[in-house]
This record gives sequence, C-alpha cells and structure tokens, in this order.
Amino acid sequence: MLIESKFRPAVFCRSPHTQTILANSIRKTPKVALTRERLELDDGDFLDLDWTEYFPGKPTVLILHGLEGSSESNYAAGILKSCSGQKLNAVLMHSRGCSGEPNRLLRRYHAGSTDDMARVAELILTRWPNQPLYAVAYSLGGNALLKWLGETGKTNPLAGAVAVSVPFDLSACARRMEHGFSRFYQHHLLQKMKALAIEKRELINAQMSFPDLNKMKTFTDFDDVLTAPVHGFEGAAHYYTASSSKQFLSGIEKPTLIIQALDDPFMYAHSVPDEKQLSTSTTLEWSLHGGHVGFIHQDRTRRFWLEHRIPEWIEDQLRS
Repeated sequence: MLIESKFRPAVFCRSPHTQTILANSIRKTPKVALTRERLELDDGDFLDLDWTEYFPGKPTVLILHGLEGSSESNYAAGILKSCSGQKLNAVLMHSRGCSGEPNRLLRRYHAGSTDDMARVAELILTRWPNQPLYAVAYSLGGNALLKWLGETGKTNPLAGAVAVSVPFDLSACARRMEHGFSRFYQHHLLQKMKALAIEKRELINAQMSFPDLNKMKTFTDFDDVLTAPVHGFEGAAHYYTASSSKQFLSGIEKPTLIIQALDDPFMYAHSVPDEKQLSTSTTLEWSLHGGHVGFIHQDRTRRFWLEHRIPEWIEDQLRS
C-alpha cells in the first residue's frame, strides 16, 4: 500500500540537502546511556551491540545503521533515545568494523548481507522468547533488512519492521551519487571507506593486490574492486543486482513500514517501488520532502519527526 506521509518540512529547510545535512551533520547528537555487549561469532569475528536501559517484559527494537554508521550517528542516537523514552528496549547492532574497532576478518558488511542481523535477532529472541521483536533500519541497513524480510517471508522472526530512506535499486543509486551535489555525500563516505580499507591492507593483500585507492572516485569504482570480490560477487554490477531490495519486496509477510522522501539526494524518485511491487503487509509512506534520513518537521514539538513516527507505528502494531 502507498500512502502520503503527514510529514511537513520546516520552513527553513525545504531543500533535500538542508534536510539531509542539518539532521545528520549539524544537529547536536542526542545523548543516551548505552551498555556495550560483544557478540562472538562462529566464523571468528564479532559484533558490538549497544543497549539502552532494559525494561522487563517490554518489546525490543533492533536498530540497523546505514553505510559507515554507528550508535554515534545522529539518527541512530535519536531513535535509541526515543525508544528508551517510550520504555521500549532498544539495541543497535554495529555492522562489522563500525563500532570503532576493526573487525577481525577481511569481510565486513554490504547492502545485501543479512546473516548478522539474523544472528542478533536469534540472540534476542532466545533471551526473551515471549517479547515481540521489531527492527528499524536506515539507508543501506534498510535495504538489507527488506531483503531479509523478503527472503524469509512468514518464517522471519520479527513482529514488524521499519525501513527509512532505502536505496531499493543499488545500481541506480550509485549512478545518482555521481551527479550534482550528491557527489559531496559520495566523497565524504568514500573517504571513510578508503580509510578502513587502509586499516585492512595486510588482510586485503593476502587475498589480492591492494588497489590504488586514488583511482576510486565513485561507489561503483570501490565496489567493483573491493566490496564485490571480498564478498563473493563477480563485480559491482553483480553485487548491485543480487543485493538490491526491490526484487524482494513482494515476499515480505511481516508488517512493514517504509518511510521514503521523493527528493532523497541519494537516489532517483523513479527508483521508489510502485504499489504492484509491494506485498500486502507493506506500507510505503512517501513524502515530497525529507531528504536522506532527514525529515526535519515544521512542528517544533516533533522537529526530528522520525523519532516520533517510528515509535508511534510500533505502538500501533502492539495495540493491534
């Protein structure tokens, strides 16, 4: 189902870029008390989980960040604080290598990797089998979450899910990031990705020759030479085709809300799915404005709108 969002942008930031930059870079990061847990994995690697205060008997919300995000990202800290304020248990799963410490293996994470979120969901439901588990994911994490939901259908362990600013078509998004002001975001994220590749130079050299990072100007360059071969894909095109979530949407059977702005500078508006591509359990809530994980609202009491809308949707699901 497609519905128009009730979100209305603040008058001082109707542009997609002011929405994106103010929310994710200039905004002061919300403060929330977190407790870190290290989960050792069967393949010898680890995941770092950041937990809010625990409320006995309450549902749990698993937070999945975007590309090179962490619990210190504004959107992540904001939703962790908001969930805790609503007495929902919340935990952020750091993707491999995103918690401030390099992971042990050459592999990290990518737009289609779902095994780690499945492992964390299993952990949570083993501890609290009678408490509902929801997931909230942003950007690249949202793509992976929707892919997982579509792949697993009715067997997925989640009670429901929310995905925000999703790059449904990875190839189209990569092309979009090569044009206009979007190149600024691409450059910023690529610098982080290159720095992390340098940290793993020895591991990379053990599998292949270390690439010339100076020649990598786009996501496609990086993904073709590093992301794809490291994670078993034949190249960027194969990686994008196999991992894009749009093809998995029809298989989703758990209640799912997708929040998407049509002016998102990370993607083309035509990449947003139409109603025929959505399952009956999925609602895509679209707005003309909002940027990429922005959604700064005109109402001061709901200024950072996602932090109100997402817990409200979860509470609605619990009541129904």
